[in-house]
Amino acid sequence: MIAQTHDEKLAAFLEKIDNGGKIEADDWMPDDYRTQLIKLISMHGMSEIMGALPEKEWVPKAPTLRRKLAIMAKVQDEMGHGQLLLRVAEDLMAPLGKTREDMLNDLFTGRLKFHNVFHMEAPTWADAGVIGWLVDGAAIITQTMSLDTSYAPYSRALHRICAEEKFHAQHGESIVLALAEGTEQQRRMLQDAVTRWWPALLMFFGPPEGGKISSNQQMNMRYKIRSQTNEELRQVFFDKYVPRIFHLGLTLPDPTIRYDEAAGQWIYQQPDWDEFKQIVSGHGPRSVQRLDLRKLSYQQAQWVRDALLNNTQQAI
Repeated sequence: MIAQTHDEKLAAFLEKIDNGGKIEADDWMPDDYRTQLIKLISMHGMSEIMGALPEKEWVPKAPTLRRKLAIMAKVQDEMGHGQLLLRVAEDLMAPLGKTREDMLNDLFTGRLKFHNVFHMEAPTWADAGVIGWLVDGAAIITQTMSLDTSYAPYSRALHRICAEEKFHAQHGESIVLALAEGTEQQRRMLQDAVTRWWPALLMFFGPPEGGKISSNQQMNMRYKIRSQTNEELRQVFFDKYVPRIFHLGLTLPDPTIRYDEAAGQWIYQQPDWDEFKQIVSGHGPRSVQRLDLRKLSYQQAQWVRDALLNNTQQAI
């Protein structure tokens, strides 16, 4: 049998995904496809883990036992999502000689980024509601886009994650509705949280297309890793949530936001994308504290990893 050239393998790969075929971890794939998947899935996995930390702060301070149990379950789910995704990323990294340890070291040294929203502060109970309702709502929009991704292990993980994220969004919406229907003080607290989180929510989907950013998005769309651009996702978010925010009598810190019927899209004030770069580079309001906590937890659990490794070696 004559070995295929790289170009022949690439042509067969593209034909397969164009016809709706799925790629498994042990299938041949282009190097840049593997690189893009590792970057996306490892960032997604770490964001799930780091994303549990703002809400973890509210577990001991939740206003009722029912709310405490609900937010504890949500934190547990998010950590589970992170572990599931890092396992998917590990399979992609194995042929490159890299491990989960490398991913964590990359997180601690700033080479691996996590979502901008999880660098932010959550000073009130209303923040816990906004995170569940709007941040998780934004995450569902992004993840739903990739449910039919060409990489099968990621698709399978996303189907499970999205099913649980819907409950998380409902949890957040329940908190928001209770505050919106509560006292004047509770409504002010909710309004303050929405105002505080709005710029971060705009940044959640990433900058609009342009230059290198555009080429990365287009590559991922060509490889069927994603199906929509950052701006298209942001417009979907506006369609779903801006009317709901206004329906609750809340305002947004953007006097320009409106729906342009002729253009068929929302007009809004762009966030500060230089600030976005600073935040995801580890210079957000809570970046240092969250990374320090994650690093401390990792160090304190070293004995567990050592024990598991020793037991595995003895079994062999």
